[in-house]
Amino acid sequence: MTTTPSSEPDPRLLEVLVCPVTRGPLRYDRDRRELVSEGARLAYPIRDGVPVMLPEEARSLDEAGPDAAPPAG
Repeated sequence: MTTTPSSEPDPRLLEVLVCPVTRGPLRYDRDRRELVSEGARLAYPIRDGVPVMLPEEARSLDEAGPDAAPPAG
């Protein structure tokens, strides 16, 4: 039996979760501890191993941040 650290979400849960906005697939970003919806351009946080699937709690992928690519042109 394999166990995951308490801060990691259950892999079985990740298989069934979808974006609450688009109902599309989510990508798990282990480094940022987020579930990313490319369709909605949102990243949902994972707190204490529990995905917070509320759009108002999600980070917009369109926001410029330290990891954002510079504008083209």
